[in-house]
Amino acid sequence: MSGTISAWPVVKNGSNAHPVKTLQYLLRARGHSVVVDGVFGPRTEAAVRGFQTGSGLAADGIVGPITWAALVVLVKKGSHGDAVRGVQEEFQFRNQSGDPSIGVQVDGIFGPKTDAAVRGFQQALSLDIPSVTIDGVVGPMTWQALVSGMLSF
Repeated sequence: MSGTISAWPVVKNGSNAHPVKTLQYLLRARGHSVVVDGVFGPRTEAAVRGFQTGSGLAADGIVGPITWAALVVLVKKGSHGDAVRGVQEEFQFRNQSGDPSIGVQVDGIFGPKTDAAVRGFQQALSLDIPSVTIDGVVGPMTWQALVSGMLSF
């Protein structure tokens, strides 16, 4: 890391790697019906275009910095639903064990384990980026660090 949060990733039709599942959870959290399968196909693109149109953005179906910033949902301890699943998916992405039963589970409940994972992630980020607040709240800066793949191996 270089003392700044990595840039928002650009994902579009044909993408099938990180952070497509997180994108799909966020689209669901914003009321768009999309299957969370990790494949950015025509249905995900249509949902992105619908979100972009509804948010007054250019509806190009490509998720870049402006769309990500509009799409993310602030979540914290006590939150529940698909946006929380998106956060939890990020920690599963970073799970190096190969066993999805280990670590934060993707259950949509922002409880103590998710809170601890978020705070640990923020703590690690803050070592190089002093502006990161260790508060357990997944706001724009933490979302950007998560979906850009920071601290993944």
